[in-house]
Amino acid sequence: MASSELQLHFSQIAWRSEVGLNREGNEDSGFVSPALLAVADGMGGYAGGEIASRAVIEKLSELTPVLINPDLDDDSREDLLRSSIEDMDAAIAEIGAKRPELIGMGTTLTALALFKDYVLLLHVGDSRAYRIRNKKIELISHDHTVVQELVDQGRLTLDEIADHPQRSFLTQALMGKQNLTPILVAYPAQKGDRFLLCSDGLTAVVDEGSILKLMQQDLENAVNSLVDLTYKNGAPDNVTVIATELSDSAIDLAATKFGAAQ
Repeated sequence: MASSELQLHFSQIAWRSEVGLNREGNEDSGFVSPALLAVADGMGGYAGGEIASRAVIEKLSELTPVLINPDLDDDSREDLLRSSIEDMDAAIAEIGAKRPELIGMGTTLTALALFKDYVLLLHVGDSRAYRIRNKKIELISHDHTVVQELVDQGRLTLDEIADHPQRSFLTQALMGKQNLTPILVAYPAQKGDRFLLCSDGLTAVVDEGSILKLMQQDLENAVNSLVDLTYKNGAPDNVTVIATELSDSAIDLAATKFGAAQ
């Protein structure tokens, strides 16, 4: 993919992960670094979700130094990011082989990588990525859920999703089964763009209008306001949020794993 000489950066990053009001533990994992952000929402009994989300974030974090190598060409970088899904899925399969009680565990993954003047979105599951530009919000990920497939087929309307009994049923997730078709999409980036990555613990109870309104604040307050609103609305699930803004100024930030991956 050809890129101009413009070099954008995640100039600000804010993040938070909470258990919510109805869960005993946090199965969400997150990762932030100057060039790569990710949210993984685990699922499965006997701490399986926590282990699965932690495993994929660990694999992704190991990949980061290679991805940001300036000697790596753009096509190779995209191929590497796409093929990383296989490594993450294999890591889950390996854990399941050693601990049969964990077979069936899985996790979503939504990751955003920034290179020069474009972002790469790597996505499996229903953790979401939004872009806020010119005070407008756009969902740039596509839920891998039964209800989203029904919407795509014209059998459900968007208004019918919220209360649908299968709204949380995933059609794709990292479960160690090597049967994935991940989404990898490149989006042109602009200075001033804001991006939000989040687990469905946020989007199940907070609508896009509220997200857009709260994302007009500075990022630290935006993240805290989003999580606080989730709690105000019942916080039935773990909630993990990462927010960032792009500019031509680099951020001094050590790669950080948080949530279950901490």
